[in-house]
Amino acid sequence: MIEFKSVTKTYRDGTTAVHDLSLVIPSDKITVIVGPSGCGKTTTLRMINRMLEPTSGQITWDRNPLRNIRKTQLRREMGYVIQSGGLFPHRTVLENIQTVPHLLGWKKDRSQGRAEELLAMVGLESRLANRYPSQLSGGQQQRVGVARALAADPRVLLMDEPFSAVDPVVRADLHEQFLEIQRQVGKTIVMITHDIDEAIKLGDQIAIMRVGGVLAQVGSPQQLLEEPVDDFVAGFVGKDRGYRGLSFTSASGLPLGSVQLVRDAASARTDAPVLVVDENANPLGWADRTRPGQVQMLGTTFEPDTDTMRMALDSALNSPVGLAVAVAQNGRFAGVVTASQILDQVRHLKASVADAIAARAEADAARVEAEAARKEAESVRQEASRIAADADAEADEAARIEAAIKAAEEKEEQARSAEQAAAAKEAATTPAPTPTVEPEQEWTWDPAAEPKVGRTDAGDAETGDPRPGDSTAGDSNAGDAESHYR
Repeated sequence: MIEFKSVTKTYRDGTTAVHDLSLVIPSDKITVIVGPSGCGKTTTLRMINRMLEPTSGQITWDRNPLRNIRKTQLRREMGYVIQSGGLFPHRTVLENIQTVPHLLGWKKDRSQGRAEELLAMVGLESRLANRYPSQLSGGQQQRVGVARALAADPRVLLMDEPFSAVDPVVRADLHEQFLEIQRQVGKTIVMITHDIDEAIKLGDQIAIMRVGGVLAQVGSPQQLLEEPVDDFVAGFVGKDRGYRGLSFTSASGLPLGSVQLVRDAASARTDAPVLVVDENANPLGWADRTRPGQVQMLGTTFEPDTDTMRMALDSALNSPVGLAVAVAQNGRFAGVVTASQILDQVRHLKASVADAIAARAEADAARVEAEAARKEAESVRQEASRIAADADAEADEAARIEAAIKAAEEKEEQARSAEQAAAAKEAATTPAPTPTVEPEQEWTWDPAAEPKVGRTDAGDAETGDPRPGDSTAGDSNAGDAESHYR
């Protein structure tokens, strides 16, 4: 898988070739990039093999950034086809095909064998092996270019308008050959073209780009024809997109009618359409009603089991009598159908498709609603679980706290009991104290301690009385007496 992630390419002159391109190129499918000149098709292709580098964004190959892969290694793992094959004029057909195997160091026998194998695969005769490009037709050159691109069995094939240089008849043949090769090899192919019909015929996925390198729409060919996103895409795919959309509807359900069959146009004797067939009932043409015995052109036929509504309608429109002729795989006549019957069948199928789309939309809406309800229920369940868990946690916490309180009370009671026991034990082991009696104090009188009259320091010199205002004498004597009688 190759993925463009917001890729922009701006040249030095300020021109933006590709702007913010995000595109997924699925593996093993054909992705066709289509758009008008100047839309960045070739620039986009050349950024894949790093011939050009993006200005911004990232390109990955199987989730590996291309910038991490050496350019030489990258280009040898990718085949590259351009207009007219881009062959080396001085090399023969076989030498051109062996270009990449030679660069990879393959042995000569292996390289030549691979070239001869691819020559047959692209529908070229072995007699052309030693011719030079100038000796080939345009269609032959293009086939050689495809063979050269596939020589080393690359995982990716890049194709730059590979069929634009050949005439319409050869191009149609190349388209069929190319699709057959893809069925055999199953490569991841990126092709660019300006031809929307070519893109619709070849592409599994189509990316339409508008001028300025902006991706307008990407989807299957049927999606682009039936559901263009805007007027630009609708105009680009063409006003006849409804008719071309019939290419994606099988003709297997058409109601086939009968018609008169003759082997000799001259035997037709009716105004009704008469179909001339051979001995194996293979249609040859219509009996000409205006010229007896003559046969008109048959137009085109279709096989209901393998062809599309578009081919059936083409057959009816090309028929000179307005009847599309259906044939079996062996070419035998299978029936006829008118253009109006084909269109009625198309309308019926479209109505059925519309009903199926509406039913699918309703189913999708119901699924979305159911998913939303499931998510809401899951959210409610989770919230309930959270609340229950919180409640359990709170209950556990309350129980833990209650247990802690109870344990603390028990320890407090134990401590109190231990304290009481210790006090009792101490009381039992300590003897009672013996009371002490103070001895009586003997009182004696000492005449020498008596105060003497006539103190000159505290009283009058003659009478011994205290001086007026002397309030300390008594106090002093009282103190002396107290000291004395101790």
